[in-house]
Amino acid sequence: MLGLPNLPRKLPSRNWMIFWTLSATITGAIIYDRREKQRNIAKWRHAVEHLANEPLPGFGIAASLAQPRKLTIYLSSPPGDGLRVAQDHYTEYVKPILAASGLDWEFVQGRREGDVRAVVAERVRKARREQELGGEPDPDREPTRDELIEMHRKERGIEPYSGVRGDVVIGRHTWKEYIRGLHEGWLGPLTAPPLPEKVADDAETSSPEENKPAEEEAPKPKRPPQPRPYNTTNDYPVESLPLLAPNEFAPAAPIREPHLLGFLNTPTRLVRFFNRRALADEIGREVAAVCLCTYREFRDQQQSFDSTSPTGSDDEMPQYEQEKELAWEEKDWVKTVWKDADKKDDEIPEKIRPFPIVMDSRVASRMRRFELLPEDEAHAKQIVVPEEEVEGWTKGKLRQLYRWGVAKVTKEEKKTVLLEDYE
Repeated sequence: MLGLPNLPRKLPSRNWMIFWTLSATITGAIIYDRREKQRNIAKWRHAVEHLANEPLPGFGIAASLAQPRKLTIYLSSPPGDGLRVAQDHYTEYVKPILAASGLDWEFVQGRREGDVRAVVAERVRKARREQELGGEPDPDREPTRDELIEMHRKERGIEPYSGVRGDVVIGRHTWKEYIRGLHEGWLGPLTAPPLPEKVADDAETSSPEENKPAEEEAPKPKRPPQPRPYNTTNDYPVESLPLLAPNEFAPAAPIREPHLLGFLNTPTRLVRFFNRRALADEIGREVAAVCLCTYREFRDQQQSFDSTSPTGSDDEMPQYEQEKELAWEEKDWVKTVWKDADKKDDEIPEKIRPFPIVMDSRVASRMRRFELLPEDEAHAKQIVVPEEEVEGWTKGKLRQLYRWGVAKVTKEEKKTVLLEDYE
């Protein structure tokens, strides 16, 4: 009939209709969320890409020897999982914006709990030693690889970057270690305290005897032991802050890292999976603030307290904003974090994640937080991302095919017109 194929006379069965409807809905939701996620990332990427075109300070040779602004990225293994998860999260949401800004950065990665704490504390102690020695490395110890690089740069006249740098801390678990490392570095001693008697006796007992055969010696650890902390949270009130401590520390940006495990949490994980565009927008806003170098002080969260009310209590203490950053992520952590809080671990000298953040007012008042200015956010909202930047492979190929066909037709029409004019 009219050359049309034989169409089905009835609709598919109810079960097939349900199947195709659900499949199309889920596929459409995934494609839409992925496209909008890429659009949000591209929006914040365009908001900071002008920084890559800004010249370095100085003129001529001085500009060629100047160093760009350098950030420090702190990330560590989330509770119950490996470091690869944190690296993938950084690569997907943070790296595209940093790469567009043209800034330089370095990594501090922790595979075990406490690794980030140890690095942050040691960097602060190193800065304190250099301040006491007038900016020169400690002559009593061998210089590290980074110190040798800095010495080589000074010999060639390359001065270090003198502006505001900044730290990017990914995840609540890393943020806790970062805060603990700052307090340990600024309030703790510069030299390691002596080991407790019990720990020292255990170390002597575990050491191999001189005449013990080599094949019977205990195998060496695969990685170096984690340095023990130089102080504890209980030592903060009795320790003094160095006189040369700056009035402002390098600003920091805590970046959220949702990480939920477990089969029973599948509904929550699905909701987050279909709403990754909101996560990309929030992380992009925080990273853009880091690139644009706009920051503010951390606020003191003073609780409202009325001494005349029956519920009032003198035990209520002021809460700092640092304590509440990304606190909601702890609800997603595996239960072993809290169950194993009191268990001894030979590889981890100090448990940090199961316990609340302890702040000292002297350190808290010097910390700064990156935050986007209202005018910068308004500018980002006006950015229009072309559809070609966020479209998928299929739509891109169809667009290329369409343009190829239009170009072919246009070329043939132009050729016909030229032949007619010639005739």
